[in-house]
Amino acid sequence: MVPSRSGISSRLDVDLTSTDGLATPTPLVAANMTAVSGRRMAETMARRGGLAVFPQDIPSDVVARSIEKVKAAHPVFDTAVTVSPTTTVGETLSLIGKRAHGVAVVVDGDRRVIGLVTPQDALDADRFAQAKDIMTTDVTRVAPESTPEEVFERLSEQHQKVALAVDADDRLVGLMTPKGALRSAIYSPALDHEGRLRAGVAVGINGDIPAKVRAALEARADVIVMDTAHGHQEKMISALSLAREVRDAFAGETGRRVLIVAGNVVTPEGCDDLIDAGADILKVGVGPGAMCTTRMQTGVGRPQFSAVLECAEAASARGKSIWADGGVRHPRDVALALAAGAGSVMIGSWFAGTHESTGDQLVDNQGRVYKESFGMASARAVRQRTREQSAFDRARAAMFEEGISSSRMYLDPRRPGVEDLIDWITSGVRSSCTYAGARSLGEFAERAVVGVQSGSGYEEGRPLDQSW
Repeated sequence: MVPSRSGISSRLDVDLTSTDGLATPTPLVAANMTAVSGRRMAETMARRGGLAVFPQDIPSDVVARSIEKVKAAHPVFDTAVTVSPTTTVGETLSLIGKRAHGVAVVVDGDRRVIGLVTPQDALDADRFAQAKDIMTTDVTRVAPESTPEEVFERLSEQHQKVALAVDADDRLVGLMTPKGALRSAIYSPALDHEGRLRAGVAVGINGDIPAKVRAALEARADVIVMDTAHGHQEKMISALSLAREVRDAFAGETGRRVLIVAGNVVTPEGCDDLIDAGADILKVGVGPGAMCTTRMQTGVGRPQFSAVLECAEAASARGKSIWADGGVRHPRDVALALAAGAGSVMIGSWFAGTHESTGDQLVDNQGRVYKESFGMASARAVRQRTREQSAFDRARAAMFEEGISSSRMYLDPRRPGVEDLIDWITSGVRSSCTYAGARSLGEFAERAVVGVQSGSGYEEGRPLDQSW
């Protein structure tokens, strides 16, 4: 991207509200991958203005319970990892890694706060000791109505690393760290019409489509994603038409109209056909994902920037928008997708290597922490998706995989949480907008001038972490 004359003096003057019709404050979506999006990811993404989409492989009743918990979560204070006084130290330590706060809150049966446990508290403790034996009771409590600035000042005065928000009966509402307070002052949460955190649900194109879409809507999903690897096919078009009928009927009953995302496609023709069938947003990308073997295995796909550029133009001509899905490995990839006209950018494997992703934290023989990721067309994902079929049908389906079934996504010690990655990404995108002289993503897509770069030009721009 070529710099242009700019009158923007601060990156914080840039409005990053998505242009996809959802108007989320941050144009980032955590992919509907089993190894990425669960309740923790959905809460965290929504608090920082983005969105997460629950995968289609999860049973509808489980999705409904997860969304219920997301909606019940505080929109500003983070959800705490909680343990009982008798929880063992070993189990407590395993739970702390589920979130980026680095603490577990010890509560009683009524969620009244008793104390805090940090990994440092457990350094010399027996793993079968109990949380009450090692916890600290020196806890900073704040009211849920406290502003981020007030929490930050309180923590600074008391030299504490975490503040617990409690109600009048000392029941835990949430927690906030100093960095969380700063983030809460920068990011606006993505909220529904009732002021609750937003989340999406993916629906496959097989089975009882009306029932699955209806279940997602009744679970209070804020967006429905009709998802399959090859979106430009007759089966998708018929499934999408059914989904639109259910969505419209539900809107008539409740007054709540939910947008439908459909994909994946990479051509203007694919966009037009899915829009005709009922899509509000097109998911664009075939083959660029880190877990995807489609291009090497089938020769099918399209370079992501070209696909996004042309599909965004085709969707815009119909009053619709796109999500750029896949191929994101650096903040620059998000900026270029938005410059090409994407309304939001979907990220998968990069977010798999964070505290908030669904997998368990594992450690390799060098002591490096990682989580396992896998493609949604891999044999592993297919086994989960076809779990209710006969053994023969499941075995036959597993023979036709197009994705990596197990890959190690290492947690970056500098950015181990998804919020750390969001900070890095949005910082880069804001800077890109200032280089283009754009105060919003709509202006960015209009003003950005992007040129073709050679491999040597790309290498010239790569930073060096050691001398040459």
